[in-house]
Parts: sequence; structure tokens; C-alpha cells
Amino acid sequence: MDTLSREIRLTHRPVGLPRESDFELAETPIPELGEKDVLVRNIYMSVDPYMRGRMTDRPSYVPPFQLGEPLAGACVGQVVASRNSLFQVGDYVASAWGWREYFVSDGADLIKIDPRLAPIQAYLGPLGMPGMTAYIGLIHIGLPKAGETVFVSAASGAVGSIVCQIAKIKGCRAIGSAGSTEKVAWLLKDAGIDDAFNYKEAGISWLRWANTVPRELTSTLKTSAEGTSKRPWSI
Repeated sequence: MDTLSREIRLTHRPVGLPRESDFELAETPIPELGEKDVLVRNIYMSVDPYMRGRMTDRPSYVPPFQLGEPLAGACVGQVVASRNSLFQVGDYVASAWGWREYFVSDGADLIKIDPRLAPIQAYLGPLGMPGMTAYIGLIHIGLPKAGETVFVSAASGAVGSIVCQIAKIKGCRAIGSAGSTEKVAWLLKDAGIDDAFNYKEAGISWLRWANTVPRELTSTLKTSAEGTSKRPWSI
């Protein structure tokens, strides 16, 4: 078994686009396992847009990355050694241990995943944080009903594209915005939504889109006597 683990550390806080010089590849000894500890070898690590914000030292909903420390983030890996009865060697797990090859955990921050249900990398997407965000946001907050129109901003993104799929499954009309012609084409052809437009193009694209949506999408919020929203939801 390896005795060293490689990890990506943040060495400088980027100004503008991150550069390779803002990071370093470092080696560190793999700690000995204590009682109830688990050693995991990461297989997939996710690179998400919110990580750029965490590279800046400012107050936010999550703490910033610390200089000289490996970047945290969603990852999936496999248990390669265990002193914890809840985890067996060979189990696949999801965690937030991020950009490192190996890590030791007491198991409290690990979630077992089933590779028989889907490829393990799917637990970083549709079966991970983006999928859960899309599902909770649309199903439990949006409460979509068949025949309604769902407008999705950033529709080609990790969360937005899943919202579009769920909306279609629920019998809704899905309309999305994206930031390039290529993304719009992907939404219409591959994602199969009903209509999409490039929000960076002024005038024509917006007017074309506006003429295709139900009138209530641009109206003010209307509420029935039962308190049910009549406005299409925007995610």
C-alpha cells in the first residue's frame, strides 16, 4: 500500500482567473488508522463553480479555503483499509474531502454509495449535490404541476440541466436561459427542453423567447383562495 498521498493545495489567492501558480501538488504521509478509522482512496473529485468564491478570503455561506491546505470539495472513493465495522474494504463512499489522493476518516462524514445503481461519478452530479439541489428546489419548493411552465436560469449548468429534466418528467413546459449559442443548442437538442435563449444576446433572442411563453409567465404573482401560487416557477 502507498505510504504517501498527493494533494492539491491553494498557495495564493487568485486575482481574476486562477492560474496554475496559485496551486501546488504536494505529498504528505498517510496517517496511521486509529480505532474506528477508515482509509479511503479518492477516485473522482468534483470541480464546482462555488470553489472560485472560496478561494477569496471573505464572509460567505461556507468558509474560504485556507492557504497551504488542500482544497475541500465533493469526491467519491473506495475504502482500502478499515477499522470501522460500518465500512468494509471495497465499499464506495462519497465525502467532501476534496482534492487529495488518500484520506483517513472516522466514518462520520462518509456516505456509502451503491455502484450498482449508477456509475460512481454520478454521485457527484445527478445523485450528488447538484441533483439534490435541483430536486429539493423544484419538487419541494417549486411544487410543479403538469402543464405549468418552469423557467430555468443557467439551464445548461450542473443544477439547471437537472431541473430541466425533472420539469419535463413532471409534465411541465421547460424553458431555459444560457450564456452561449452552443449551450442553447445543447439544451434544445440534447437536453430536450421546449425552448431556450442566450441571455447575452439583447433584443431579438429575448423577444423571440417572450413570444413563445404563456402570458402568466410575465404577469405578477397571482394567488388562489387556497394560497396556491399560479405563477410558473423560476429556478
